[in-house]
Amino acid sequence: MTTPLIDLFASALQFRPDGDVQVAERHMTSSDSNAWQIATFHVETDADVHADHWEMHPAAEEAVCCLSGGVRLYFRPPTLGGAEGMVRLQAGTAVIVPRGRWHRLELDAPSNLMSITLRQGTRLERRTDIR
Repeated sequence: MTTPLIDLFASALQFRPDGDVQVAERHMTSSDSNAWQIATFHVETDADVHADHWEMHPAAEEAVCCLSGGVRLYFRPPTLGGAEGMVRLQAGTAVIVPRGRWHRLELDAPSNLMSITLRQGTRLERRTDIR
């Protein structure tokens, strides 16, 4: 039996409710697959992590993992005019983003990141505070 290697920077792994694991195209927006997605990315610029958008996953929490490099994960203030929260991730660290919490990333350095979440209902919203 030959087991093929999977390029995690080109594909995602989807963990399905029936216990199957499938190789699939990465979805960064909403997906109807009802599967948890593990996606790995090499990012060089803030544009690679859509720093100009807020993102939210209503169906599940998200694990954001920094495998190498460094990023800042920002949380949208819960009230208008409030301050953003920020967590700095260095290589080998992760943070759990609560279900339904708007968040975004900015890079400190080129990085390899991993995202694990259920993408159903994922929303992106352009930031309005960019000058």
